[in-house]
Amino acid sequence: MSPRVVCVRLPVFLSILALSPAVLRGAEASPVIKFSLPPPSKPMPAEAEAAPVEPAPLPVEPVPVTEPARGVESVLEMQIELHRRGFSCGSIDGVMGLQSAAALRAWQRENNLRESGVLDAATRAVLVLSAPALKEHVFTAEEFAALRPAPATWLEKSEAETLAYASALEFAAERYRANPKLLQQLNLETDWETLEPGQRVQVPAVDRVALKKSAARLLIELGAHTLEVVDDDGTVLAHFPVSIARRVEKRPVGDLQVTVVAPDPNYTFDPAVFPESEEGRALGRKLIIPPGPNNPVGLAWIGLDLTGYGIHGTPDPEKVGRTESHGCFRLANWDAVALLGIVKIGMPVVVQP
Repeated sequence: MSPRVVCVRLPVFLSILALSPAVLRGAEASPVIKFSLPPPSKPMPAEAEAAPVEPAPLPVEPVPVTEPARGVESVLEMQIELHRRGFSCGSIDGVMGLQSAAALRAWQRENNLRESGVLDAATRAVLVLSAPALKEHVFTAEEFAALRPAPATWLEKSEAETLAYASALEFAAERYRANPKLLQQLNLETDWETLEPGQRVQVPAVDRVALKKSAARLLIELGAHTLEVVDDDGTVLAHFPVSIARRVEKRPVGDLQVTVVAPDPNYTFDPAVFPESEEGRALGRKLIIPPGPNNPVGLAWIGLDLTGYGIHGTPDPEKVGRTESHGCFRLANWDAVALLGIVKIGMPVVVQP
């Protein structure tokens, strides 16, 4: 998918970029070339069907600075710059919630700053914008042609060719790691239901993550709902919010290992895993759900050496870290895709309480 003309009311735009000190102190948030894998020769874990794939490393795509370097001045700018550096706040929304504070604390720790989780003067002095915070996205005919209505039932999902983005708003939100409400605020004049090719919208200027060092292992903190990428020296290279299993007995603790790295996987719907699903009980059989961003495991599956367990994406990024999973470790699609370019088969995964 590649990257529509919209007027932004300046007062609203400025208000988002310059949130008040009260917000900065921690108000709670309110809220590739794409391909499908061939069918595997033997069953995958219960959550996914995919074959082992060694992903190509993510390219370094630096964005040239077109204005004098300066420290971030708002929560929105902070979230955007942290995402660029591999410290994900979840969905970018301009609000200082728990996930943003956790990402900021992790970044402060790695930069020898006090772990306050607050955008204080010392933090603003070091967290310098590497590029303007916002940019324009111009919608293309190809992007609209790829949109598909979201199937409502498991059976309808299994019969679809792909589980693509359902709307232009959903596509733009995921492409730029943004909460849909933020995009609507940035583009007040935009009717997202009637967009056409060639129209432009303001979006966070966030692209792919490129790490400066090699990763040695993954560290998952169950209590904190975080997944961090660590190098040989223990330095945190990347930080992501993560959802964990709803039931305590399904939360593995200890040493695991990556066994499968699969972009754009399909998914096996097993009624036994979803006892709450009336449709599943009526079907009484498994279904293969095709790939796509609205697939239950999203755009990435990283299988672990514990049957049925893996790290994967999700079609509901705003719920990551706020709701719980059936057993696996769930990331926003953009974070799961970033992780694909970091992990490799055999990499240790340490799960702590």
